[in-house]
Amino acid sequence: MTVNLTAPSLFARIRQSDLWYSFTRQRSAVFAAVLLAVLIISAFTAPLYAPQNPFDPAQLELWNAEIPPIWLEGGQWPYLLGTDTQGRDILSAILYGSRISILIGIASVVFALLIGIGSGLAAGYYGGFVENALMRVGDILLSIPTILIAILVSAIVRELLPVNLRDVGAAGVLVLAIVLSGWVQYARTVRAQTAVERRKEYVQAAQLLKVPARRIMFRHILPNTLTPILVAATLNFGMAILTEATLSFLGIGMPPSQPSLGTLIRLGNQFLFSGMWWIVLFPVLQLCLLVVSVNLLGDWLRDALNPKLR
Repeated sequence: MTVNLTAPSLFARIRQSDLWYSFTRQRSAVFAAVLLAVLIISAFTAPLYAPQNPFDPAQLELWNAEIPPIWLEGGQWPYLLGTDTQGRDILSAILYGSRISILIGIASVVFALLIGIGSGLAAGYYGGFVENALMRVGDILLSIPTILIAILVSAIVRELLPVNLRDVGAAGVLVLAIVLSGWVQYARTVRAQTAVERRKEYVQAAQLLKVPARRIMFRHILPNTLTPILVAATLNFGMAILTEATLSFLGIGMPPSQPSLGTLIRLGNQFLFSGMWWIVLFPVLQLCLLVVSVNLLGDWLRDALNPKLR
């Protein structure tokens, strides 16, 4: 028997699924999905239409600094949202900064998932010393506030790096800091699900047939633990973006030469009460829209995948 996996048939199966039905009936989820898609697409296609590349100092013109938004007196085309004190176009900076924040959020969630799923499967399947060792490390990390772990890791790693590599490796340091504080939730969730699944008959039958433990964990147990993991990953994506913005706002994240949304907010905060409110307001709105859209999708996914909440 063959299975037709062509795009039309796959799309038809998706449209007939309960998840799609729930999605189309939830207006907040549809709005959040459209908004998130617009934000992501606009961020990654920014080089096609952005007035300038804010990361290129050669394109910054100081005589175009401190221009207000175009609908205010003194506004100029093509600076729709105005410019900052360095002549950087605010709209371009927001689009490029959003791309950095989104990439850091995605990378953080992916690496935290890999570490958390692997640790949780090993702890739940083998138990004993492996479970105690991994979970005690997780308990220690959970006893420390997430943002404090991220600040400590980011500050320590940046100090260990040579001065000429600190700005280049800033994104990697942020990802490392967020991953170290974020994998524990996935590990605990997967461990609890694995501990339940390993006692079921299909796992015991696979063990009697001498199926390798790695195959049992990843081919049989893992698919049955993905529902809470998908929900947690969606919500943690927004949290990772907020954590990156917080670290950058505190000055230990992305440098001013490659500003993320958090860096733009930190730089603009200095001029909040000097009349140039647009420098900080628009990055804040972009960050809020990005995180709110992710959280709305996460809330919908949690309700849609939980039969008790339908």
